[in-house]
Amino acid sequence: MLTVKGPKGTLQHRLHGQVALTREEAELRISARDESKQAVALSGTTRSLVYNMVTGVVDGFEKKLQLVGVGYRAQAKGKVLNLTLGFSHPIDYELPEGITAETPSQTEVVISGIDKQRVGQVAAEIRAFRPPEPYKGKGVRYSDEAVVRKEAKKK
Repeated sequence: MLTVKGPKGTLQHRLHGQVALTREEAELRISARDESKQAVALSGTTRSLVYNMVTGVVDGFEKKLQLVGVGYRAQAKGKVLNLTLGFSHPIDYELPEGITAETPSQTEVVISGIDKQRVGQVAAEIRAFRPPEPYKGKGVRYSDEAVVRKEAKKK
């Protein structure tokens, strides 16, 4: 079990049996215990996971979402994100532990936390309520996402 502590919090990860972890002064070395293809692949994956854990507890991660559409708005109230996305009812999304949401404006949502996978998963779940559609571009999109627009049907 590997535990990473930093100014923003603590993360834990259980290491696979085919991966060896050694500490040399201020460096962590991750290597495969044998030369099998699976062990080498797991060592690379573990290296990335540990890097993301260290980055998360030091700097944190964030995903920005934009709401595009008439009447589409978001409002953060504590651990609940209230979304109005053109349905007959508002959506109250309960944020998981360790994840925070901010709404700098009514059409922007910033999801932040120390666990990269959880931040991405929450952003994907919010986007899944109303993904961007290709004709008018309405919906919830990532701030850096390019929506490919289609031409409307001709008579």
